Amino acid sequence: MTAAPIHLAGERLMLDPAGLLSWPARRLLAVADLHLEKASHFAAGGRFLPPYDTRETLARLGTALRRWHPERLVLLGDSFHDPGGAARLPAAEAALLHRLLEGLEVVWVLGNHDPVPPEGLPGRAVEEWRDGPLAFRHQARPGAMQGAEISGHFHPKATMPTRCGGITRPCFVADAKRVMLPAFGAYTGGLDAADPAIAGLFPRGARLFLLGRDRLFSMPARKPAPVRAIPPI
Repeated sequence: MTAAPIHLAGERLMLDPAGLLSWPARRLLAVADLHLEKASHFAAGGRFLPPYDTRETLARLGTALRRWHPERLVLLGDSFHDPGGAARLPAAEAALLHRLLEGLEVVWVLGNHDPVPPEGLPGRAVEEWRDGPLAFRHQARPGAMQGAEISGHFHPKATMPTRCGGITRPCFVADAKRVMLPAFGAYTGGLDAADPAIAGLFPRGARLFLLGRDRLFSMPARKPAPVRAIPPI
């Protein structure tokens, strides 16, 4: 699997095709929007999904941890789909998560789906976390800022044109000041990177890195079509 290097605030970062960001100089791995226990959340409301999302997401996370061997894991919010998600973990998945986190410095950035720290899990919970010039947040902040920013929340995706038609994939969105990560969870949808909610955070344009099986596919961000005023009737 081939990661793509980018430079942000003078630091060399690596974008992993699995949808994670590595900061090799800090032995740090960042991942966004796992949404663990989403299926059990919907089941409680009578909407049944196959109950395997947490198992699949943790298996993929374990593969990434073995590939990068980080010392610190920063989870960029919405790690659980709701505040009670950690308490609903099945015994096997809870044991697996504990094994994955063992020996790591774990930082739980709080998100809108999980605004409280997860119970019974190692690590510390913060509203945002800073290391050197980089700020790690759940949701990007518009406007000027000091240093640079790593965030998630929006679940960006994009469509790349090919000879066989467009292919839509989750993607990273990056410019000189910020990187937005795709959602990592097995049961997560996506928002088009051209949507104003995302594009408005990158007013000078951005680069998209679409996730492939073993590599990333890069293209410039598509600017949203201007909103045309409807004349009065």
